[in-house]
Amino acid sequence: MKRIMGLLSTLVMVLTLVGCGGSNEGKSEKHELKFGLTPGVQSNEYKAVKELADYVAEKSEGRLTIRIYPDSQLGDDREMISQVKEGSLDLTLAETGRLGLWVKEAEIFQLPYVFDSYDHLRRSLYETSEGKDLLKKFEEENNWKILANAYNGSRQTSSNKAIESMADMRGMKLRVPNAQANLDYARSVGASPTPMAFTEVYLALQTNAVDGQENPLSAIKSSKFYEVQSYIAMTSHIINDQNYIVGKSSWDKLPEDLQKVLAEGVEAAGRSHTEMFMGDEKSLIDYFQEKGVTITNPDLEAFKSALKPVHNEYVSENGEAGRKLLEAIDSAR
Repeated sequence: MKRIMGLLSTLVMVLTLVGCGGSNEGKSEKHELKFGLTPGVQSNEYKAVKELADYVAEKSEGRLTIRIYPDSQLGDDREMISQVKEGSLDLTLAETGRLGLWVKEAEIFQLPYVFDSYDHLRRSLYETSEGKDLLKKFEEENNWKILANAYNGSRQTSSNKAIESMADMRGMKLRVPNAQANLDYARSVGASPTPMAFTEVYLALQTNAVDGQENPLSAIKSSKFYEVQSYIAMTSHIINDQNYIVGKSSWDKLPEDLQKVLAEGVEAAGRSHTEMFMGDEKSLIDYFQEKGVTITNPDLEAFKSALKPVHNEYVSENGEAGRKLLEAIDSAR
C-alpha cells in the first residue's frame, strides 16, 4: 500500500509540473494596447474600433484588451501616426495618402480625382507590385504594420451657398485639414483654403468664420455640420481610405495566438467600417434633404481638369517612383 501511495504521489507531481510548463507558458500574461483616433464616439470609425476592442477581449478571454482614445485625446492624426512610428502608441487609423508625410510617394493616394472608386484604390494598393512595395516600406522602414484597409467615404463639400459649378467655389473660405492634398483641392478650384483642427469646425461654420468645409457625408452627419450649413455639393474629390495600423514593435511583443486574435478582429472591424460608410452614402442624401439641406451635383469635369497640374507636380516631385506608381494606379482601373 505504501508503494502504491508513493507511486500516486509521484504521478501527481509529474502531472502538476507538466501542467505548469511548456504549452501554458505565457498563457496567463495580459496585454493592453492603446488605440488613438481623431473621430469622436458618434463616428463610424469609433464604432468599428469599439467592435474590435470587444472582439479581442472576448476571444482572448481578457488576455488582450484595447483601450480606446477617441476625439483626438492623444493629438491629431499626424501626431498619432508619429507616436506609432516611435512606439509610444500601439494602434491608430490613417489614410494611405496621409502616410505620404513620411513616405513621399504615398501621397498620391489622397490626391483629388486620382481614383475612380474605393475598389480601384484597394486594387492599386494590394494588387500591384508598386502598391505592395509601399506596404513593405511602411512596415520595414516606419514601424507601421497595416492589418486592414477600409473605406472611409468620399469627400463632399458643404457650404453656406449653393455650389452649382466650379465658379461658385471662387473666393470661398473653405476649411480643410492641414494636409497638402486638401489644400491643393481648395486652391485648384478657386477657394481660399483655411486649415483648422476638426474639433473647431462646427463653431467656425456656425459663426461664418469659414464658408464651407469638405468631408465624407458620414462625418458631416456625425459632427452635425448640417445644422449650420444649408448646402452640400457632391464633389467626390477625394476617396478616403483608413488603414488599421499597429506598430510593428507592439505586434512583435504579442504571443502568436494573440497576434492571430488581433488580426482577425481588425479584419472584421475593417469590414464593418466599410459597410457602415457605404451604407451611409446610400441613405444620407435623403437624410440631409429631410433636414432642409439642398444637395447639388455640379459637373465635375472642370474640377478634374483643374487638378491635373497637381498630378503632374506629384510626378515631377517623386520622379521615377511617382511615375511608376501613377502608371500602376492607371493599370488597376
